[in-house]
Amino acid sequence: MHVLLETDRLTLRAFTEADTDDLLALDNDPAVTRFINGGRPTSREEIRTGPLPRLLHHYPGLGTRGYWAAQERESGAFLGWFAFRPLLEQSPDEVELGYRLRQEAWGRGYATEGSRALIRKGFTSLGVHRVTANTMTVNTASRRVMEKCGLTFLRHYTEDWPDVIEGSEHGDVEYELTRAAWERGVGAERRRGDVQ
Repeated sequence: MHVLLETDRLTLRAFTEADTDDLLALDNDPAVTRFINGGRPTSREEIRTGPLPRLLHHYPGLGTRGYWAAQERESGAFLGWFAFRPLLEQSPDEVELGYRLRQEAWGRGYATEGSRALIRKGFTSLGVHRVTANTMTVNTASRRVMEKCGLTFLRHYTEDWPDVIEGSEHGDVEYELTRAAWERGVGAERRRGDVQ
């Protein structure tokens, strides 16, 4: 099992085909997929032909995968996944941050903890220059996570999505964090004594 990183409470590891059942359960919770597809159920075949190949994909620009299974470090329980994938497959310059966690993991700081660890790894050892994240305008919980991780609002936009879901009439938002801004923030935290 290839582990990308560990935090105090999380292990982010490479996906395998053995994760199909956990992915199926995750994507069949209507609350989890509310802002993805309106909570529509997903079949095992859809998981095998859609998300799983994407989650197993290796990105040459990063020299690693772009999606990571999130496990609770102590128990090994599957919590969901994090995305940290380059916008251009051959370049680590810009990556998209994302996360999808089981309802049981919500409100416990896992999304923020995993995202911050990925951002740190991206800026310190993967050659990333800019992190971007997108969500529906009405997804306030996800927007809070982005802000806690240091990303700032960049723009509001609308696109024509294949399925109209509740809240999509308000459009989407994009947030960003550059390496320079992150380094300024880390420097300020060190001066305050917030980080080692």
